[in-house]
Amino acid sequence: MGKIIAVANQKGGVGKTTTCVNLAASMAATKRKVLVIDLDPQGNATMGSGIDKYEVAHSAYDLLIDEMPLDRVIEKETSGGYDLVAANSDVTAAEVKLMELFSREMRLRNALKDYKDHYDYIFIDCPPSLNMLTINAMSAADSVLVPMQCEYYALEGLTALVDTISKLAAVVNADLKIEGILRTMYDPRNRLSSDVSDQLKKHFGEKVYRTIIPRNIRLAEAPSFGSPVMYYDKSSSGAKAYLALAGEMLRREEQHKEVSVESASVG
Repeated sequence: MGKIIAVANQKGGVGKTTTCVNLAASMAATKRKVLVIDLDPQGNATMGSGIDKYEVAHSAYDLLIDEMPLDRVIEKETSGGYDLVAANSDVTAAEVKLMELFSREMRLRNALKDYKDHYDYIFIDCPPSLNMLTINAMSAADSVLVPMQCEYYALEGLTALVDTISKLAAVVNADLKIEGILRTMYDPRNRLSSDVSDQLKKHFGEKVYRTIIPRNIRLAEAPSFGSPVMYYDKSSSGAKAYLALAGEMLRREEQHKEVSVESASVG
């Protein structure tokens, strides 16, 4: 069965879309079947996947509002080797329209229900705010991956996000949990980065990925070429970091399965 992961942080500029696109490309490179759903009206994940958001025939709007089947909405020819549900300014209208609809927070969950087994991983790029689009993502997801910079305000924002996830779990998705916390734009020369990183590990333990995404100019340049960094410059530290993250996630998944099998056999 596929796994649905919402990539979310209520704070903007933390590497959320960068993580979604590059992690998806890294997973696809390991021969996993991957889908990216762009729910951010800015359409950055769409453009970063080599798809012109102004030229797409269908977008997340059609999936959420018109209930168009997923296989009619997806873009197959992405630069990252994964399938994509595109976003553009139409998705802003979708947020408004959702407010008028019955069971509005479950639209994405219902849309993915019959397609979850078609993919190994489905990554949802959320808007940098808690709105109806983000709530749809959280309702559909198995877990939330939180990219964050190691700075003081980000730590405060993370506390608020964890609280939000707990509240949403109580209301729309009882199984929702934190997949992991990813340190992004990391500069080891910065004392504050090290201090915040230590606090993260202290409070969240194994939820904090060992992999750290460094500040990297190639990572910043790649979206303007409509490409994940591993296809823009595979030797860059950014490309290596996201491949390492994919490897770490896959190992965690295997360990979790082994523990589940052992628990079942003991029971």
